[in-house]
Parts: sequence; structure tokens; C-alpha cells
Amino acid sequence: MAKKGNRIQVILECTEHKESGMPGTSRYVTKKNKKNTPDRMEIKKYNPILKRMTVHKEIK
Repeated sequence: MAKKGNRIQVILECTEHKESGMPGTSRYVTKKNKKNTPDRMEIKKYNPILKRMTVHKEIK
């Protein structure tokens, strides 16, 4: 029987897009190791609607 791994799938959502009030959302799906990164992730990713790099935070 295989044991459950530490890698989980997380969704990253743009923080600046929410504040701008523009329609739509910028989201990315990625994986993280919950033992190495127990806190919520915060990564700079490209937002195609705003056409620039923005901060994306992990959502539940």
C-alpha cells in the first residue's frame, strides 16, 4: 500500500487584479510540498489581463 505524499495541488490567484475591479481572474494551478512550505505561497506570475507580472497568492 502506497503512503500519501507530501505534494498537494494549490491554486494561485492574482491580488492586484481583484483590487483593480476589472472583470475576470488570473489563476494558476501548481503543486507544493506541504512539509517544506507549510505557509501560503506567494509568487510573481504573469497576468495576461493586466499584461504584466503581478503577485499571485495561494487560495483555499
